[in-house]
Amino acid sequence: MPAHLSGHRITKHALSVLLLSAGISPLLSYAQSEQKGDEKAVEEVLVSADGSQVLLLEAYPGGQVARGGRAGILGNLDMMDAPFTSSNFTNALIRDQQASSVADVLQNDPVVRVAKGFGNFQEVYIIRGFPIYSDDMTYNGLYGILPRQFVAAELLERVEVFRGANTFLNGASPGGSGVGGLVNLVPKRAQEEDLNLLTTGFTVGGEAYLAADIARRFGENQENGLRLNIVKRDGESGIRDQDRDLSVLAVGFDHEGENLRVSADMGFQDHRIDSPRPSVTPLGDIPKAPESDTNFAQPWTYTDEKQLFAVARAEYSLSASTELWAALGTRQGEEDNILSNPDAVDDSGLTSAYRFDNTREDSIYSTEIGMRTEFNTGDIGHRLILSASAYTLESKNAYAFSNFGGFAGSIYTPTTVSPPVADAFVGGELNSPKVTQETDTSSIAIADMMSFMADRLLITVGARYQKIENSNYNYNTGALNSDGKYSENAITPVLGIVYKASESLSLYGNYSEALLPGEIAPATALNNPGEALDPYRSSQIETGLKYDGGNIGGSVSIFTVEKPSGITQNNTFSDNGEQRNQGLELTVFGQAAENLRLLGGLTLIDSEQVNTATGATNGKEFVGVPKLQSNINVEWDVPNATGLTLDARAVYTSKQYTDAANSKEISSWTRLDAGARFNTTMAGKEVTLRGRVENLTNRNYWASVGGFPGSNYLVLGSPRNLVFSASVAF
Repeated sequence: MPAHLSGHRITKHALSVLLLSAGISPLLSYAQSEQKGDEKAVEEVLVSADGSQVLLLEAYPGGQVARGGRAGILGNLDMMDAPFTSSNFTNALIRDQQASSVADVLQNDPVVRVAKGFGNFQEVYIIRGFPIYSDDMTYNGLYGILPRQFVAAELLERVEVFRGANTFLNGASPGGSGVGGLVNLVPKRAQEEDLNLLTTGFTVGGEAYLAADIARRFGENQENGLRLNIVKRDGESGIRDQDRDLSVLAVGFDHEGENLRVSADMGFQDHRIDSPRPSVTPLGDIPKAPESDTNFAQPWTYTDEKQLFAVARAEYSLSASTELWAALGTRQGEEDNILSNPDAVDDSGLTSAYRFDNTREDSIYSTEIGMRTEFNTGDIGHRLILSASAYTLESKNAYAFSNFGGFAGSIYTPTTVSPPVADAFVGGELNSPKVTQETDTSSIAIADMMSFMADRLLITVGARYQKIENSNYNYNTGALNSDGKYSENAITPVLGIVYKASESLSLYGNYSEALLPGEIAPATALNNPGEALDPYRSSQIETGLKYDGGNIGGSVSIFTVEKPSGITQNNTFSDNGEQRNQGLELTVFGQAAENLRLLGGLTLIDSEQVNTATGATNGKEFVGVPKLQSNINVEWDVPNATGLTLDARAVYTSKQYTDAANSKEISSWTRLDAGARFNTTMAGKEVTLRGRVENLTNRNYWASVGGFPGSNYLVLGSPRNLVFSASVAF
């Protein structure tokens, strides 16, 4: 298999660590560097992270994205070798844009649009027209470990966006999304030099910010590393009377022994929003978007989540060609919400709303083990991978609604009402919720990555056996519901092909599937009420090309994704319905000139409803799937102004339909952001000053429709906001 240089540096003494890594024959690049205060030159080696489950690939010129990212059990793959496409955003981009969450980072991706979860304030990521719930993100390759509604950007070294169906690579997503792609978050690691970084900042809206990032390497050969991150945000961020209180503490450890590589992370996040602006569900004609800083939340509403999470991953090299890996993660979470999401009666802006309280407690464990070995059969190279994974969730829930008759309001002239009593419809005890859901998934996977023609032709074949078990229990009694048991299994294959036409051009194609739990037939399906359908198989065919010009890279891809859906016809419930999304993606990134960096692209999607229940909407577009998405981000180092960098970003999203009949829609929108940063030295310390304007033109717009399949709720775009920060390294 081809070996590529990664951005992970170690001393020459520790070279033996990575000669065994990933079971490949890595290329080595030697560079001499002088240590301060030491006359002895320390020789460093740039080693390959290709295929590794722990190490990372180097950043692409320009530093905003990496050369590649994690492809599930295949490990980290260079972009020119992978039969899939991805965007892999670096910590440099996260830091320079002052991102506060994963959603902020993904504003740079033309393939992704950000929405909100149904009824709450969970971030949802729409990839290729399909939602990816934050529950279904992976953290260092494991499902379910991250805080499920919001993840602070300060935790992250990389945000990796894998495009396309990926059940073979990662296993079935436990939350039932993952059709259009996957988001993997990579924790920070201690680098070679000591780090003491203090950042403070504020927004014009009134939010204050303080963060500390501290890292050390230690041991005889600097083989051990520790990194500590502490974050505090508090105040109003631009939306009137919406206050956020965020506290984060995270510590990461890594070890690079001669045969053993380990990474381990533990974190705690407490995130509370008071008077969080809710989504709006239109019942008729679509109201015009109100002013972007308007808050139509009731002052007695809030959302609060506390999450404790940990994950560890290890690789052990048995020989120069064989490696074992194992990972274990857990999350213990508590959520408490009082919400009131309005329904828009018509385009007048008048609303009706009621109160909804809920509590949730999650206990999650996620594991993975695997082996990778390399060998040749004649002129054919093989990288054989075996893996097994398991995931378990125990979720306790309770809810309470007020009278559904509700209270009147307006999104244009919000008024405050006294909180109604939430006693009209109650499930469980809010202070002591019972177990209402248990989810268990397990799988075994095998893959063979074969190389032909002196590594110019790469073919990957594989399959995963997946078992999905769900149990749903009564909120009040804790008893298993009559139709609450679901247990099914399936095999999902994968085929990937890469042909390297030259050093700078790769052609690729793949067939892959996403596996989702089948639905339970409703009582209205008189012929099969309560029947559990087999797992839904979403299939994807994709082809494209990738370009690596040394300083500028990019890709073009064409894809078709077909996702089954449940419909009732002739009193029988089946999975004969279908959503079909076809599209084209174009991305570009890198160092366009010595002082100019580019990042962006566009996505064209043609979504189609196929074989709907009555046939009345056959051929219509799906709710909330825009035809065109485009992004462009430009960074410019100002000549003759050492240390000064200006940047600008434009994000465009075309119109989106809000109903299956395509009779109502929200308008297209464009958001402009701009920023500046200045790097200098003060009193011998490195100082970076940053300023950024989000939604520069203060555009009022509905940013998204839905985020939960079939839903049409509207999310108002963020208002203009000025963000300032100063970082000091000491």
